[in-house]
Amino acid sequence: MTNLVLLLVCLGLGAVLRWRQAVPAGTAAVLNQLLVLVFMPALTFLHLADATLDRHFLLPVLAPWLLFGASFLFFTAVGRHLQLGRGTTGALILTAGISSTSFVGFPIFELLYGHEGLELGIMMSQAGSFLIGVTLGVAVASWYGAAEPSWRAMLGNVLRFPPFLAFVLAMGANAAGYEHPALVRGVLEKLSAPFSVIALLSVGLQMNLSVPRHHGRALLLGLSYKLVLAPLLIYGLYHVLAQQHGRVVDLCVLGAAIGPMNTAAVVAERYGLNPPLAAQMVGLGIPLSLPLLALLGWWLTRS
Repeated sequence: MTNLVLLLVCLGLGAVLRWRQAVPAGTAAVLNQLLVLVFMPALTFLHLADATLDRHFLLPVLAPWLLFGASFLFFTAVGRHLQLGRGTTGALILTAGISSTSFVGFPIFELLYGHEGLELGIMMSQAGSFLIGVTLGVAVASWYGAAEPSWRAMLGNVLRFPPFLAFVLAMGANAAGYEHPALVRGVLEKLSAPFSVIALLSVGLQMNLSVPRHHGRALLLGLSYKLVLAPLLIYGLYHVLAQQHGRVVDLCVLGAAIGPMNTAAVVAERYGLNPPLAAQMVGLGIPLSLPLLALLGWWLTRS
């Protein structure tokens, strides 16, 4: 109950601060930089360096790749049929195809599934959502933005991203049988402790429930895929076809229903893929996903 109240308070506080213009316009961007440069690397190394890694991590890592592939096929076909334009189609592929499994997902996974859920969420984010964003995401953006994709640039983006570096370091330490000394664990716990509060405040600062009329159809398509079709796809593939059940699969379904990742909108803006639509997908998609996640979490924990 404490974590649920904290989630609601932080989101509400961020929204109020934005509405009252009590903080500078770029505050969310500054908080996001702190999350990426400090809190996420500390959290990643803390939980993965000495975690027990086994086959149950495979499904959370695979789910984001499946969703992005399905997003590409879906919006390529729909965009061609409805003549949406290359920029709009590319923006929808990126923002509807990649979930915010870190900023939004980590607090929710920890709330519902505790330490195990957070570990699974970190793997889903680092080896799934983020890696897609800086590889396939950049490639798709380059294609739809009429620019030539550069594999060297994509590799550089991956290798320079602090949470991914922490992920690689943690995997190496884990393979070597590393265990955190008490001092190192204590420091990492203190460094990563603010993550949930800062991440949720950042999301609250970016929430925007207004819908421009000229983006109405594209937003409806994008959010319908992200919030409805994506979790149904993972549920169908894992529960029905693969006959996989349990907390890990439930977490994958929740991860599919989370609103779009901020980085996807940043990539879309960089390549000129309808930046207002991409920003709106994040600003509207994240708050709309929260009641859905609450409902899904309640249903999955009872079923």
